[in-house]
Amino acid sequence: MKVVKFGGSSLASGNNVDKALNIIKSDPDRKIIVVSAPGKRNAADIKVTDLLITYAYTSLRSNNYDNIANKIFKRYELIAQYFDLPEKELAEIKRLLFALPKLDYPNADYRMATFKAHGERLNAMLTAKILQHQGIKARFLEPKDVGLIVTGTPNNAEVNPETYINLKRIQLQTDERIIFPGFYGITPSGHIATFSRGGSDITGAILARGFNVDLYENFTDVDAIFSANPSIIDHPKPIKKMTYQEMRELSYAGFSVFHDEALIPAIQGEIPVNVKNTNAPEKPGTLIVPEDNFVPQRTITGIAGGKNFVALYLRKYMLNKGSGFTLKLMEIFNKHHVSYEHMPSGIDDLTIIFKKDALSDQLIDVICNEIQTSLNPDQMQWIDDYAITMVVGEGMKDKLTLCASILYPLGKKNISIQMINQGASQISIMIGTRRQDEEAVIKTIYDNFNA
Repeated sequence: MKVVKFGGSSLASGNNVDKALNIIKSDPDRKIIVVSAPGKRNAADIKVTDLLITYAYTSLRSNNYDNIANKIFKRYELIAQYFDLPEKELAEIKRLLFALPKLDYPNADYRMATFKAHGERLNAMLTAKILQHQGIKARFLEPKDVGLIVTGTPNNAEVNPETYINLKRIQLQTDERIIFPGFYGITPSGHIATFSRGGSDITGAILARGFNVDLYENFTDVDAIFSANPSIIDHPKPIKKMTYQEMRELSYAGFSVFHDEALIPAIQGEIPVNVKNTNAPEKPGTLIVPEDNFVPQRTITGIAGGKNFVALYLRKYMLNKGSGFTLKLMEIFNKHHVSYEHMPSGIDDLTIIFKKDALSDQLIDVICNEIQTSLNPDQMQWIDDYAITMVVGEGMKDKLTLCASILYPLGKKNISIQMINQGASQISIMIGTRRQDEEAVIKTIYDNFNA
């Protein structure tokens, strides 16, 4: 049995949905289908999720929200018309959509989560109706039906372990397809809460683990996961097979094909993941598998970079002899609910690296003032010009000269290295540079190892 997830670009129009349905019908093992909200039909288009966010804000300010609601409904109506679905089949979808502003919500965050989740919810309902119209036995199920319970915040939820107990109780019929909305779950009190953006990947992985399937197929709009960003490297090599950990490392640094949190349920359930192209389903795509018995074919699997980092440099003489410095630093971060990404250190100094979007200018000033007052560092410097490049590969383990092979070509190009860090797993090397050098770093490393 397989779980199959289709992204928003794969379901943006009637023609796209038709391709997805043909993929579903071509393999009887594709039993559980997770759908995203309809995405962009072209570069100038707007995703349904973004339209729903606008709908949520518009309906707060005014009772005149019919235009945006009709615009959203039209997206579903056009898909239905492509399949000659009778108009009456859309009545419930329209009712649910137009009822959103009139529902009671615990607060504004739950309200926004509910609006956003309906992109997926309504699309799953519509997809099930289309399959039924075509004579395919299909059943719409959603989180409240199967007990997909989440905790956390309304717009950044996390799956509750109770979910996996609940999923084991669900009886699936051998001759039916289950159509399930991605992106959201139900809180213990019965309210909708969404995963972080792109969270339909997470839903697919949760169901894959919960139903203990043989494979989780994630269909998107690319043939495979590539070894580097195609906007930086011309025709980078596709990755045929990689491990969970390699994918996690690369997703964290900038690979956008797969949500960086989505693999966790699949890892826990040891479910292989196959990333494939909706427009070319015959191609093998990229298979993501457990580390056990994995034999790497190349030294470096992939290179990814991100420019959305900032850093705080602190120097305190005799830092290595003192105690409590790092603890006090962590207490300041905890007080302001700020998480850091990395903290490479020396004898007298350390650098704390953050995701830029987690910090406002005001918060940066507050944190720096508190650090100065509480810790009195000999030097403190805020570094806004920061990028991180991740070089990742299971084949990197125990390669004694690998760092030299990576750094020497960068030095020849006068690229300043701000930081280098290799994890204990030995499958990744992190390189910190100025933002302007990030693409040159990726190109240089890629050319050196793929010549």
